[in-house]
Amino acid sequence: MKKITPFLWFDYLAEEAAKFYISIFPNSKMGNVRHYSAEAPMPEGTVMGADFTLDGRDFKALNAGPVFHFTEAISFYVDCETQEEVDHYWEKLSENGEKSRCGWLKDKYGLSWQIVPTILSKYLQDKNPQKAGNVMQAMLKMDKIVIKDLTEAYEMTV
Repeated sequence: MKKITPFLWFDYLAEEAAKFYISIFPNSKMGNVRHYSAEAPMPEGTVMGADFTLDGRDFKALNAGPVFHFTEAISFYVDCETQEEVDHYWEKLSENGEKSRCGWLKDKYGLSWQIVPTILSKYLQDKNPQKAGNVMQAMLKMDKIVIKDLTEAYEMTV
């Protein structure tokens, strides 16, 4: 079976976006950059698309004009082990973008990301509904998710 590769449509900043993303994630690199020919619907020589790898996963980006835009219906979920990772990805990806609630953000290209500590799933799946509920209520009040605050909510008892 062929692997599935995310394919991202940009107005005209595909190469710039790819370079931005690889500067943030470890184990990342630029791949091929393709240019439009004279017969293409975009100006000859402009970047048509770029291949890149983020943390070992392949992506493709296309410059095709302002026909389609990103929405929150598709986002990339970044699973973080530590608060330092959460802070790093949150700050880098939200730079000149838009911070939102519960670990969600849009980067400067309009792409949605979820920056989430691994421990959140464990806490939310706890068999004790009060503990899980406490964590949910704490998370709903956060923009960037703070592990220490989740843990305090998890350890609360009534």
